[in-house]
Amino acid sequence: MNETRQPAHHRGRGPGRLIALVLALFVMLGLSGGTAFAAPDDAEKPPRAVWVPDSAKDLVAAMQPSWNLGNTLDAIPDEGSWGNGQTTKATFEKVAADGFRSVRIPVTWSDHQSATAPYTIDATYMARVKQIVDWALDSGLYVVLNVHHDSWMWVEKITSDHDNVMARFNSTWSQISTTFRDAPRTLVFEGINEPSFANATEAQKFQYLRELQTSFHRLVRTSGGMNANRLLSLTTPAGAPEPAFMNDLYTTIAGLNDSQLVAQVHFYSWYPFSVNVAGGTLYDAVAQKHLDDTFANIRTTFVARGIPVYIGEYGLLDYPNHFHPSRVERGEALKYYEHLNHTARATGVTTALWDPFSYLNRETLQWRDQALFDWIKSSWTTRSGTASFDKVFVPKSAPVTAKSLTLNLNGTSFRGVWQGGTKLVAGRDYTVSGTRLAFTANALTRLVGNRAYGVNATLQARFNSGLPWNIDIVTNDAPVLSNATGTSTAFAVPTQYRGNNLATMHATYADGTNAGPTDWTPYQEFNKAFSPDYASGAITLTPDFLASLREGVTATLVFHFYSGQTVTYKVTKSGTAVTGTLA
Repeated sequence: MNETRQPAHHRGRGPGRLIALVLALFVMLGLSGGTAFAAPDDAEKPPRAVWVPDSAKDLVAAMQPSWNLGNTLDAIPDEGSWGNGQTTKATFEKVAADGFRSVRIPVTWSDHQSATAPYTIDATYMARVKQIVDWALDSGLYVVLNVHHDSWMWVEKITSDHDNVMARFNSTWSQISTTFRDAPRTLVFEGINEPSFANATEAQKFQYLRELQTSFHRLVRTSGGMNANRLLSLTTPAGAPEPAFMNDLYTTIAGLNDSQLVAQVHFYSWYPFSVNVAGGTLYDAVAQKHLDDTFANIRTTFVARGIPVYIGEYGLLDYPNHFHPSRVERGEALKYYEHLNHTARATGVTTALWDPFSYLNRETLQWRDQALFDWIKSSWTTRSGTASFDKVFVPKSAPVTAKSLTLNLNGTSFRGVWQGGTKLVAGRDYTVSGTRLAFTANALTRLVGNRAYGVNATLQARFNSGLPWNIDIVTNDAPVLSNATGTSTAFAVPTQYRGNNLATMHATYADGTNAGPTDWTPYQEFNKAFSPDYASGAITLTPDFLASLREGVTATLVFHFYSGQTVTYKVTKSGTAVTGTLA
């Protein structure tokens, strides 16, 4: 492991007792700027000592990078209800071994707590939460523990049931604080996840959230033990990094006058790109500016004022999804992760990957997509070059001609193009002019081979740092769609993709209004209104989309593909019958 990737805290490798004695000696001699904690002895492995800086800023920096144990203890009603099974200590050993320094453990308490005073949390459930927290601490990780989906299950009712909600919230944190009062400062408390407030104005949201977080702060600080100096995480309404929300959070933090506080927000990119709606098919200048502007505001509001920031969740909404076609094109997703973690490093904030199921397989403890994880991991420490797209389309129905991409150097230097272990020849196989990378017709003719539809070859553009950028050479032609009949609950458009990938669907009526459930844009949401079925050769129109169609009125659909090609199709619903025809 490179020196730059070593954890900021120190993990013991020798006998646990010896490590504890050495660290204790350092503390006694005044050689530390923080505190060393060693986890209890483990029968299989020696405990790992974690160095905890005194300052909140240094502590949060030592937590980078972070990972979420999502859809687990926060699942409703039980730990295994959302498909992740029962957590083991090996889970934390895995994420620690792969470079994470901290984990966020979301917990939903509602189904394990009495709904009336004194709102007692079930002792067995509390013991299970403590067991999981202890496993993570013992694995040498910092831990963030919170109150999670309770935010919308009952906390949001504070607008109509103020006193009971406050009593339950206070009781919940009183019990958590008591249970963990002697845990080391490697454990961080997060008061409330993505708080919502039913039918509240913005000003009311600020008022209620300040009341909740101030009460959380008071309860923890007066509960004794290590809680007197434990790092506490405070957030914004919905965890959103909106400027007004962050300004109000700054006011709350400044008013508490406590040096052991951290601001938390979440980030899932520009919404149209994150879910592929409203034409957000690419990680384009709009999506990039949204990220840059958000992190600039984070820097101005908190970092520049000495308040550390924890991005408690980041990712793309419903990406990757191993049960449906990906709504975000892979190369575009890689650009987002690369940009986000670079910007986070430049801003000086810690990022926690939201992992509900999609990244780490909890049964095999293997990354579901190792190449994707490699990109995320690389972005923690260095930049990688990319390009305007990760595919070059070569139409089969026309002579092969030169094709080009634009390189995004991201501060790197271009080294060349490889196919496996063979380096392509500059000037013969490709040319570079500024940031324009052009593949010659002769090289493409060789690469497409017999010109079968689909990916014929994969190249790598390599740079002087970071990971290489994969470029698929794809033979394609315009997709062919066919007429079809179906019902309002089951309708699919027969599709010969011919080497293409579906990007989006534009849906309108003859009067110019939008067709589909997302009525504010003609470009409907991927997998919500439509979804490609490449294996079956079809495009599925979902029941939600079909239900939204006007009775007896023809909708015009334009399917857009990443090759730049489009196909127009007509759909009419009459009762439960649906008819589709090629325009």
